[in-house]
Amino acid sequence: MPKRKAAAPNRAFKVADQIQRDLTELIARELKDPRVGMVTIQAVEVTPDYAHAKVFFSLLKGDADETTEALNQAAGFLRNGLFKRLHIHTVPTLHFLFDRTTEHAADMNALIAQAVASRSRDD
Repeated sequence: MPKRKAAAPNRAFKVADQIQRDLTELIARELKDPRVGMVTIQAVEVTPDYAHAKVFFSLLKGDADETTEALNQAAGFLRNGLFKRLHIHTVPTLHFLFDRTTEHAADMNALIAQAVASRSRDD
């Protein structure tokens, strides 16, 4: 019996990238929940067995906790939509997490601007 080849290491990244693109389209066009506003999918991390996927998102406006709850409640609907679009054996269970990277970046920019302003006042 021939040895089975290991899956290409880039395959997980390709699957995650395709999930990100498809989820963006599904949320924008097919999800009708009013609690979900302007959502941007930042990243998707898929486990090696493709059983679970962490979906990191950000918001332009709205409540992060409410949107996270709405997206996690709609995860089954979105997974079904992914199943119809993706041609893989196992479509992962989706877990939505709010990504605070943009908030942290804005805070850091404000701190840097404050430090530069105080330094110029001292000189």
